[in-house]
Amino acid sequence: MVEDDNSVRNTLVTFLELENYSVDAVASTRDALASLQRERYDIVVSDIYLDERTGLDVLRAAKAANPDCVVILMTGRGSMETVMRATQGGAFDYLAKPFELDRLLDALKRAEAALNGPPDKDDEPVEIDDIPDTEMIASSPQMIEIYKLISRIAPTDVTVLIQGETGTGKELIARMLHKYSTRVDRVFVPVDCGAITSSLIESELFGALRGAYTGADRDRVGYLEAANHGTVFLDEIGEIDIAFQLKLLRFLQEKEIRPVGSPRSRQVDVRVVAATNRDLKTLVSEGKFREDLWYRVAGTLTIEVPPLRDRRGDIPLLAQHFVDRANRRFHTSAKVTESGVRALNDYSWPGNVRQMQHLIERLCILLPGGRVDETSVRTALQTVQPRDSAGETLADTEADQIKRVLSAAGGNKSRAAKILGIERKTLYRKLERMGLHDSNPDDDFQK
Repeated sequence: MVEDDNSVRNTLVTFLELENYSVDAVASTRDALASLQRERYDIVVSDIYLDERTGLDVLRAAKAANPDCVVILMTGRGSMETVMRATQGGAFDYLAKPFELDRLLDALKRAEAALNGPPDKDDEPVEIDDIPDTEMIASSPQMIEIYKLISRIAPTDVTVLIQGETGTGKELIARMLHKYSTRVDRVFVPVDCGAITSSLIESELFGALRGAYTGADRDRVGYLEAANHGTVFLDEIGEIDIAFQLKLLRFLQEKEIRPVGSPRSRQVDVRVVAATNRDLKTLVSEGKFREDLWYRVAGTLTIEVPPLRDRRGDIPLLAQHFVDRANRRFHTSAKVTESGVRALNDYSWPGNVRQMQHLIERLCILLPGGRVDETSVRTALQTVQPRDSAGETLADTEADQIKRVLSAAGGNKSRAAKILGIERKTLYRKLERMGLHDSNPDDDFQK
């Protein structure tokens, strides 16, 4: 442990010894380099900004003495340059102060796992053979029913509504409907209706003529005309402003558009697939979605996409698929283990398949050549959840230790500073930051 702040060093050493680690602690790079020459260390934890040299020098020395040494760097004032140099130098992890002590403990546990070599036989990598070469990966009964629906609906030109939570794969289903339709050789045009303002939705979908509005310096082809003879995917159709919904209904009935500023309508031949993560029936009852438009969009065929938590049988297949794809894309060699699959299966996945994909991509990047196991999955999931109000940070623990020592010293700050191994003026600065310095610096001498 290399840390020049005595109080922080004592706090970390106390914490790690309570976790049954044997710790050699030094306060300078000179002592650190000397220790590395005398002893063979498996793990080194070092602050970056120390004295005339830095933790990056400690990193280089540790790797030179033992190439397998795991080095964890920490700092309260990191920069892009130091992070890059640390990563390129082979640092195992990089912690920004103040950090939760459990973060350091987790980094040490992962360091131990990396040092222990071959994986536990009880947690072997999962290998699933013959994963289908397709974008849509699932084998649960619910998804098989959707496959059957797609196979029957795709060859027709019927309007389809896809309903499901965010991240369930609604656009993927829309693309499958297009892929297996008679329009497969024509364009597929996705439109995020929720991202288009109500003032622009008409010109975006129907197009506009030059001079139709301020800034219209040329004729503009709308999404619907651009999708002529192909498929248009109206994602989040429930977000379309009700003032425009009547015009959209007329298009669905007549298959005609009239660009903004044009006196004439134009015929278009386009298959419409719509999607929403909202309950359109509720929007109808609230007066936010036209009932006749709802009947037109959802009255013939609706595909309900189940959330990932309701089809957990797909999780192992999806995990293997996303790991394989991430390894190809990022040139990594990560593997998902049996405990990793169990951890993935235990999570509720509010962001559904998309959230799972992004999590696995993150793990494959951050753990190149590593194992997507229970520890790495749970750690990654913690970073996307609100911090536990009971989470203990390094600053919190240091403050608690100072309070305990002050109490044991009967309030005598000079005695407390000696026990803590820091200068009295350093203790006063820390007490000021903690809002506890309310007495005269000389009061110690009166006790």
